[in-house]
Amino acid sequence: MAIVVGESIALSIFLTPATMAKSLGSPLLLALVWMGMALMAMCGALCYAELAMRFPESGGEYVYLRAGYGERIGFLYGWMSAMVMYPGVAAALAVGASAYVAQLLPLHGKGMVLVPAAILCLFGVVNLAGTGLSGAVMTFANMLKLALLFGLVAWTAISGHAHLSNLMPLAERRPGSEELLPAIAGAIVSAFFSFGGWWEAGKIAGEVRNPKRTLPLAFLGGVALVTLIYLLISAAFLAVVPIARITADTAFAAQFGEALFGAAGAKILSVCVLVCVFGGIAALTMASPRVTYAMAQAGAFFPSFGKLDPRRGAPVNAILLQTGLSLAVLLLGAFDRVLAYIIFSVVLFLALTVSTLFRMREPVRGWWFPVAPILFITMCGVIALLILLHNPLPALVGVGIVICGLPIHYYLTARQNPAALTSEGN
Repeated sequence: MAIVVGESIALSIFLTPATMAKSLGSPLLLALVWMGMALMAMCGALCYAELAMRFPESGGEYVYLRAGYGERIGFLYGWMSAMVMYPGVAAALAVGASAYVAQLLPLHGKGMVLVPAAILCLFGVVNLAGTGLSGAVMTFANMLKLALLFGLVAWTAISGHAHLSNLMPLAERRPGSEELLPAIAGAIVSAFFSFGGWWEAGKIAGEVRNPKRTLPLAFLGGVALVTLIYLLISAAFLAVVPIARITADTAFAAQFGEALFGAAGAKILSVCVLVCVFGGIAALTMASPRVTYAMAQAGAFFPSFGKLDPRRGAPVNAILLQTGLSLAVLLLGAFDRVLAYIIFSVVLFLALTVSTLFRMREPVRGWWFPVAPILFITMCGVIALLILLHNPLPALVGVGIVICGLPIHYYLTARQNPAALTSEGN
């Protein structure tokens, strides 16, 4: 559950609600978008819980896609996530955190440049120490995150700074809002990004005690908790800072902090943001190396990355690879573009993963089947279409990056079984 909450709630919780509220112009519309995304995530969580119980192995989507569509499709997902997506997300979170570190520490110039790298190295070392320590750090960071967020909501309610009148009228759109359909489309995409990551719990299924009981609770309980937090935080934000006063998403955290805590507000909110970001990085850096590990275990990646340290129980080489790639993305300085390129592919792979339930030999017997997977796949299609219409070039380039994994897969297959590959070619 800490992974579900940690991956979903990071930097975006202090940015996305303000952006969505300003474009939608109505507290009711904002709540409806959050609830719609919660419905999608809950449908997906039901599907992922079923897959995780059927395949209680480390690797998540890679394992499910391999079972449903074969090794090649599974490899393409693993290639995209392990080589591009996770390093890019980790680097982006580390860079996003550095601005808030600067609010607390007197850093300038080279000191600021080194902060993201130091954050990534720190979490890499924690993961290298073993699953026990990394799991404890991740759980603590995300429990602290929840305590701070619920504390913010409680302080908002009792401090006298929140006014229900700022939320009224609930349904009426404020002056200056965007046109309705583009606003809803943009808000849906933003809400998807904000909820993104709830599916990561399946990646550590092979290291979880009693996965058939634990994983459904993690997926469903985590998504319900994320939904509650987003609704409460959005209501608290708008009760303190009315929609009409929201200037820009980047300045909103400072506005909210100043309204609640006065001159010290920027520093207090910086601490809250950093706890949220560190919880996200902790969950990400724990889950992502398990994809590389699972691929190597299945013979679809270099064997050295499929080894667990016998004493610490951690995939050391996979962790080193993920940390190194994240640092490399920092050096390139292009992580924001990398993220834009792969988002479209992520949505497609999520839909494809859920569709594997229709290809299982043993049929699904849950009360929610087939409504939940059909609804989830349909909503993924809508989001993919919105992304494609809004910014087609990064989406198509992202698909190209994924396809670039095919020659790598061909090379690895040839390296391991050249006779079979020659026979296949003939």
